[in-house]
This record gives sequence, C-alpha cells and structure tokens, in this order.
Amino acid sequence: MTSALAATALAFTSLGAVTVTATPAAADPCGFYETSSDAFYNHCTSDGSRVVIHVRVALAPDYERCVGPGKTWLGSASKIQGAHYVNRTC
Repeated sequence: MTSALAATALAFTSLGAVTVTATPAAADPCGFYETSSDAFYNHCTSDGSRVVIHVRVALAPDYERCVGPGKTWLGSASKIQGAHYVNRTC
C-alpha cells in the first residue's frame, strides 16, 4: 500500500514539474513573430546591444531599422511580411 501511495505522489510531482517548465513558453519568441493583428521583432540579448534588422513590407519598399533589446512593434501583420537580423550593430 505504501509503495502505491509513493508511486501516486511521484506521478503528481512529475506532472507539476511539467506544468512549471511549460509556463516560460508563453513568453514572446526571439526574432520576428506575429500576433493576429501586429508584427514584432524581439531582440533577445543580455548585453544591451542594438542591432540592424531588414524588414520586408507588402506592396512597399523594404527598409532597415535599428532595434534595441526587447520587443519592437513593426506594424500591422497584414503589411509586414517578415524581418531578420543583418549581422550589424547600430
């Protein structure tokens, strides 16, 4: 009986650990990403650097932009087609 209780407790502990480790996945991803309405670039860094990204725009000229650490709003998801780091700091 004791081993059955221990096995049950271990199973619940394992499930709890999975729940805790799954929570950070809800954070904004690094790089370009979209929501249902907006486009963003998230520069993930711990050194405070600013980088140049190339932004692809629908029916308009593409452009480069300097972004700092964290999330930067690029515009409407219907207009922004993507963005990527161009291996330069600013």
